[in-house]
Amino acid sequence: MIREAIRKEGMVALGKVVFTSREHIIALEARGRGLMGVTLRYPYEVRNEKDYFDDIENEKVPKDMLELASHIVDTKRGKFDPSKFEDRYEDALKDLLKKKQKGEKIERPKEARPSNVVDLMEALRQSVSAEKGGGSARRKPASQGAHHRAAKKAGRSTARHRKASAS
Repeated sequence: MIREAIRKEGMVALGKVVFTSREHIIALEARGRGLMGVTLRYPYEVRNEKDYFDDIENEKVPKDMLELASHIVDTKRGKFDPSKFEDRYEDALKDLLKKKQKGEKIERPKEARPSNVVDLMEALRQSVSAEKGGGSARRKPASQGAHHRAAKKAGRSTARHRKASAS
């Protein structure tokens, strides 16, 4: 009855739900014969993108680079299949519980090595440059300073949020 009423009015219902010991706001929308819930964010969780991206220079992307990037994206296109994803945290927790039930010694897992982060734009530039037979004519990559400043600024914002939350 409520589902059909909110469908007829073109509205969503708001409610609260608890996930992992924390209350979340949820929007309930009429979908088919059921209701679909979408978790919403509290105001303190919503941040202005300018706080993070304003220091990044607005760079004009050359047409050939955009075409190359579009080609790469197109080759990686596929249908979303949730069964291909695993909840590694839950799997590790289940393994830990099984070991504990068997009375096995529980050891702290080894620290994972940091992953190799790649500057995708620079990789695309080098790829296009290599195809053209040289890279000296290409302009230098944008400085990392803007990216560093944005990350540093984001860290300060997060630290301020933590400090405000603790008080």
